Amino acid sequence: MEQQKKKKSHFPIRLNLLFFSVFLLFSVLILRLGFVQIVYGENFKRDLDRKEDITVSNPVPRGKLFDRHYRVIVDNVPKSAITFTNEGFSQKEMLETAGKLANLIHKNTDKVTERYKQDFWLIKNPRRADAKITMKEKDLYHAKKLTDREMYKLKLDRITGDELKEITADELEMLAIYREFTSGYKFTSQMVKNDAVSEKEFAVVSENLQSLPGVETTTDWDRAYPFENTLRSVLGNVTKSGEGLPADQLDYFLARGYSRNDRVGKSQLEMQYEDVLHGTKSKVKNITDKTGNVIETQSVLAGKKGKDLVLTINMDLQMAVDKILEEELWAAKKLPGTTLTDRAYVVLMDPRTGEVLTMSGKKIIKDNESGMVHMIDDALGTFTTTYNVGSTVKGATILTGYKTGAITAGTFFDDTGIKIKDTPIKKSYAYLGRLNEVEAIKKSSNVYMFHTAIRIGKGHYEYDQPLNFTNKMAFETIRNSFASFGLGTRTGIDLPNEQSGFKGPSKLPGYLLDLVIGQYDTYSAMQLAQYVSTIANGGNRMQPHVVKEIREPAEASNELGPVLQEINPTVLNTIDVKKEWMNRVQTGFTKVMQEPGGTAYNFFQGVSYSPAGKTGTAEAFYDGPLRSNYGKVPPPVMNLSLVSYAPSSNPEVAMAVLVPWAYEGKVDNRASLKIGRRVLDTYFQSKNK
Repeated sequence: MEQQKKKKSHFPIRLNLLFFSVFLLFSVLILRLGFVQIVYGENFKRDLDRKEDITVSNPVPRGKLFDRHYRVIVDNVPKSAITFTNEGFSQKEMLETAGKLANLIHKNTDKVTERYKQDFWLIKNPRRADAKITMKEKDLYHAKKLTDREMYKLKLDRITGDELKEITADELEMLAIYREFTSGYKFTSQMVKNDAVSEKEFAVVSENLQSLPGVETTTDWDRAYPFENTLRSVLGNVTKSGEGLPADQLDYFLARGYSRNDRVGKSQLEMQYEDVLHGTKSKVKNITDKTGNVIETQSVLAGKKGKDLVLTINMDLQMAVDKILEEELWAAKKLPGTTLTDRAYVVLMDPRTGEVLTMSGKKIIKDNESGMVHMIDDALGTFTTTYNVGSTVKGATILTGYKTGAITAGTFFDDTGIKIKDTPIKKSYAYLGRLNEVEAIKKSSNVYMFHTAIRIGKGHYEYDQPLNFTNKMAFETIRNSFASFGLGTRTGIDLPNEQSGFKGPSKLPGYLLDLVIGQYDTYSAMQLAQYVSTIANGGNRMQPHVVKEIREPAEASNELGPVLQEINPTVLNTIDVKKEWMNRVQTGFTKVMQEPGGTAYNFFQGVSYSPAGKTGTAEAFYDGPLRSNYGKVPPPVMNLSLVSYAPSSNPEVAMAVLVPWAYEGKVDNRASLKIGRRVLDTYFQSKNK
């Protein structure tokens, strides 16, 4: 009995100890909870309520381009598109969505690289992927002698070609879609498909959006060209949705708030006026909780499409001049000596304002695959390529002679050829007698220009004796004077990549004589147009421009928005010459085209629009696409040029024609004059309609 009592007496004590321990533990827990609530409660509450604001920009359609008569040259054409926005989805979720979407649309798989296939194979076959790692390599990994990246690369390298062939066509489409999903940033919309989205695809995806998280059906845009290839090389191009920002300008655009997948102008007008055409992107704020889920979307800034550009170009006239160039080039190719002839250029400009009315270029090229030749647009060549132009520069030579005091109004020279010791005789195309500067322009005397250059160089000429100049700055004097007209310098046209031309490196006296007749330095058709405009308007070098107005985008597609900016005429410099001197050069230009004996008279006699101008023929050497077919010395060719303005008394249009490598040999095909006559006829006929 006593033993039983002793045994029973231990049980209540143990039970009490247990209850006491539980009491103590609960007391500690309550105290801890109270401490956490009182001391850290607000912090935890803030963490729970924490949100993150992420602002995302969405692109808008680009501005349109119009010609001077407000006809659309470049437009935006809407097209159906399917996009994806990564709202914080996992890799598994995106693959599942890509698989579902692949069952609804067709996706081109050309951009799926070998690496993408390898990555997908590893995701799809984790056990087989692990089996590619040896026990020794696993031990090295656990010993931290191999990194995760190195282990992954080992797996990639050991995937065989046969294993990659296990990826089915359906999986390949899914992979192509997944590639688009992962090509951008979080909360930034990525283009999944915007080319050839069928009505059925658009509809079926729209119906299944609830089961396709992140996927949206929307409207994208593409550039359209109602005038097709006319002026295409000058209008420029826009990057495609798959290209995004150009790699060589990535930092430039990112610093200006662009996204990597934005479409931007990558050449010519589209690039030059990117800031205007791009517009203002819409901005939305995505508010996420601490897990990254979007809980609210707020509009921050409504997007506004790009501003419109109204060009100075007359598209009807542009197409007509293009057609003339095509016809005359093909016609020239039928004549002897035109094996190397492959291009021609025309620029029409308003000499009072610098507005470019047309800038036409055509080039014959050969298709490497078919061997067939065809003609392409090369309007870009009017200001990006330069050539020896010949006697068209003689107006600038005479005015330079006036300015330097080398000649005065009415100075006479005999046209007998000049013979410098140990060099061939330099002469005009025929003996033209004794003449003054006006007649020298009319008949295109080379010798008159030679004597003017000798006087500028302060040299002394004697037959068959060395020619030396005491004025060591003669080349600079002439080139600087020519540049004041626009020759040998950038014209300032509002387009990128303009070339100033090649300047001959030697300063031997004989080359100075070549310089003043346009057979040493090279010039572009745009430079010739600026030069002849300067003479036409009495001495103001006008900056050529192809943009006339910048307008706000219109609400309706068939309307024009208000003018935001009008591009006013800009005088780059004024030629410092007497009015009498300019009048005499203008008279010489008029005689060239309107008086018997003028070098262009036979082509322009009797026309009603009273033209003035100057012809040019330059002895040059071929430097075109077939140059490699010839030896060290390229074949000699003749370049043809023509500058003109009309009417001569009150000019409203200036023209430059340039036909490089027009012919070989001595039979002039007169291509520049044929083109020039037809172009001016067309201009005045179209004006009178």
